[in-house]
Amino acid sequence: MSPTTSETAQGGRRLVIVESPAKAKTIKGYLGPGYVVEASVGHIRDLPNGAAEVPDKYTGEVRRLGVDVDHDFQPVYVVNSDKKSQVKKLKELLADSDELFLATDEDREGEAIAWHLQEVLKPKVPVRRMVFHEITKDAIRAAVANPRELNQRLVDAQETRRILDRLYGYEVSPVLWKKVMRGLSAGRVQSVATRLVVERERERIAFRSAEYWDLTGTFSHPSPAALKGDAGDPGTFGARLTAVDGLRVAQGRDFTSLGQLKDGVNVLHLDEAGARSLAAALADTAFTVRSVESKPYRRSPYAPFRTTTLQQEASRKLGFGAKATMQVAQKLYENGYITYMRTDSTILSDTAVAAARAQVTQLYGADYLPDKPRTYAGKVKNAQEAHEAIRPSGDRFRTPAETGLTGDQFRLYELIWKRTVASQMKDAIGNSVTVKIGGQASDGRDAEFSASGKTITFHGFMKAYVEGADDPNAELDDRERRLPQVAEGDRLTAEEITADGHATKPPARYTEASLVKELEEREIGRPSTYATILGTILDRGYVFKKGTALVPSFLSFAVVNLLEKHFGRLVDYDFTAKMEDDLDRIARGEAEAVPWLKRFYFGEGAQGGAAEAGNGDGDHLGGLKELVTDLGAIDAREISSFPVGDGIVLRVGRYGPYVERPAEVEGGTGRRADVPDDLPPDELTVAYAEELLAKPSGEFELGPDPETGRMIVAKDGRYGPYVTEVLPEDTPKSGKNAIKPRTASLLKSMSLDTVTLEDALKLMSLPRVVGVDPEGVEITAQNGRYGPYLKKGTDSRSLETEEQIFTITLEEALAIYAQPKQRGRAAAKPPLKELGTDPVSERPVVVKDGRFGPYVTDGETNATLRRDDDVETITPERGYELLAEKRAKGPAKKTAKKAAAKKTAAKKTAAKKTAAKKTAAKKTTAKKTAAKTTPKTAAKKATAARKSSANAE
Repeated sequence: MSPTTSETAQGGRRLVIVESPAKAKTIKGYLGPGYVVEASVGHIRDLPNGAAEVPDKYTGEVRRLGVDVDHDFQPVYVVNSDKKSQVKKLKELLADSDELFLATDEDREGEAIAWHLQEVLKPKVPVRRMVFHEITKDAIRAAVANPRELNQRLVDAQETRRILDRLYGYEVSPVLWKKVMRGLSAGRVQSVATRLVVERERERIAFRSAEYWDLTGTFSHPSPAALKGDAGDPGTFGARLTAVDGLRVAQGRDFTSLGQLKDGVNVLHLDEAGARSLAAALADTAFTVRSVESKPYRRSPYAPFRTTTLQQEASRKLGFGAKATMQVAQKLYENGYITYMRTDSTILSDTAVAAARAQVTQLYGADYLPDKPRTYAGKVKNAQEAHEAIRPSGDRFRTPAETGLTGDQFRLYELIWKRTVASQMKDAIGNSVTVKIGGQASDGRDAEFSASGKTITFHGFMKAYVEGADDPNAELDDRERRLPQVAEGDRLTAEEITADGHATKPPARYTEASLVKELEEREIGRPSTYATILGTILDRGYVFKKGTALVPSFLSFAVVNLLEKHFGRLVDYDFTAKMEDDLDRIARGEAEAVPWLKRFYFGEGAQGGAAEAGNGDGDHLGGLKELVTDLGAIDAREISSFPVGDGIVLRVGRYGPYVERPAEVEGGTGRRADVPDDLPPDELTVAYAEELLAKPSGEFELGPDPETGRMIVAKDGRYGPYVTEVLPEDTPKSGKNAIKPRTASLLKSMSLDTVTLEDALKLMSLPRVVGVDPEGVEITAQNGRYGPYLKKGTDSRSLETEEQIFTITLEEALAIYAQPKQRGRAAAKPPLKELGTDPVSERPVVVKDGRFGPYVTDGETNATLRRDDDVETITPERGYELLAEKRAKGPAKKTAKKAAAKKTAAKKTAAKKTAAKKTAAKKTTAKKTAAKTTPKTAAKKATAARKSSANAE
């Protein structure tokens, strides 16, 4: 039985530590005054982020890695610098407490946080591990009444993964810095996920489309039901040509990715001429029904959500990215609306099953409730989270309308609620029908058409929920296709027969939903980390979004190329899945962590498992350390070069991708051209590369400056075309005497092939002095980041056109300054594009041009377009997704730096006054000197004490 408030008060004060302030706030309301609930705000201790954070006693490789690989891979843990004040607060609260409850999440990460809290706080009072998977009053009180011990096996499992990922990232990433570009990162799962996206793009690049034709017929059947106007019996229906003279007509599935018919496929490949000829020959044909095949249709409900299926469905139905889904789900969990959202389980507790079945009866009637509760077996191998499926919390589910939720939280809760209730409903049943129709053409050929239909006689769970599909053209489960009631031998009339052309399509790019599904099916990584992995590869620039599709950057091609050629096993799909198996065996106590880490890192001649990490070309099999040490075989230029065709090569350089054509004659100069960062790799054709190379590029001499004699040149830079002067070779370029060349961006009305020396000199002469106002203040005309403007002291006024920079007179400038300066916003600009109505706010969404570039808005929420988004091509779905992600982040947090600075200043002032008083009290000069030096000595001692404390922690 849970303790009452009075019992708790008598038992002393209990400190409950959770991860987040929101979670703490909710739980505090359920426990009463005898408990103090405080947040750790995530991990308080971790491996150091850099050598500067490592305690001084560690040197060499330990300082670089944060792991002592020579002493059983002992990790070096440090309290995060931004968590030291929170740790201090927790220690103070613990000092006044009689019992400590560690109430972090019940998974590896949560167990590790609890262990680190215990290690750092060093409690001298009893410690309890308090676990729950939903935040309701009953669940929280039951967790207090039934604590358990810390699960050291879970802690060790998390620590092994953390060490492995640290070794992988800190050893492989520097290779990318040396051979590709600074600032890149590699990761055990992120690199494999990036490889998947790159491989799909390679398939699209290699793909060649095949054209094929067939026929579509519209047939009528004057059945009695149709003649009576029965809506359930359509008078006409469509059918597609399937065979000619018994030979099946080729469809898209019969072609290879190179546009050729697959070997061994015996089909009729119709071209346009053949299809139109056959259609004409069938114009007057009498058709009959050759067969009618009817089968019962049955569809069972989908299992309740686990983490990955929730992410997939939220992407399909709500347009949420994986990260946004988890952010919204976190809020719902912390505020007590749903159960824990990081889970591999599809199991529902008896309480949840009873609640779902009750709502089925209440909302849909007893006819929709199966006789026995439905159970769902877990499909995820090595599922480690000890929770049930994601569902509404409590022993009675609140309907979405009862929650009071709004916006994204309402929509995600509704999705979870519908899926959970539907999982306890009856099957949908009906019939599926296939009708074969035949006739003889005027040229003697026999043609057979086929039509399929589906009718649902009892919708069952589909009344509550129907799953979405990754393919936008896919038919959903509840879609019906009705055919007229026909029987074998019935005569049909062909109302119309048309020839239809088709072309095979390249494999679709991954979306967040389909990539999550692929990773899970390949058993790569943990489902609970997929949202973080997707966020990493997007943030690192390895992948960008085009609509909802994930497009690999050219940079990712270079990175994956290096990893495949020199660290092949590390990005091998089966090897990565095998590592996941090994880690799970360690978690179950079936294998030991240290020997496994030794084989992975050092090799040591071990066979199987992690020791198989090799360079991919079969030369040798060794540990990670050996692989990252021998870099001589890696040709940086080769790694980052990709042939386009006709001698043109795409290279990934330090400042981005570019195409290059070698010189036609030896010793000559080749041509280069920058490639847009947001160009999908499969769109870089030879023709487009030729177009880029044909554009003016490089350096164009415009002529010498008449005043200085220095050559003025025009260039095309990463941030647009500009003009600059060429300084003499002996000009100092660094130090206090350094001279920088005059440089100016071209105006929007100018281009590299039309700019003149006169234009360049005018641009480099800016800012232009317009004149002096009556008070003697100089007015200048300038070209800035946000367009042309006037400046008088600190008062700036916008100009309407760039030409005004050079033409505006003093009188015109004074007239502008005579007008009251517009405060607030300028007149609203018309939208650049209209996208439609947002499904959350139900407000019109438009694209606007803002101060920092284009953005989407529904009037309530604004979201800046990303680097890979384009105003012309952005889809409504992408706009809704950007707004959903922005809402999920919540309002920007206001900093308290100024207030903190004031407090610090106040403390310093008070300290100075105190010191002054003490100094005044001293009489001898020697004592005054001592008083002056004492604060410095004390400060040094305090610093030393803090370092000692950090080392101990």
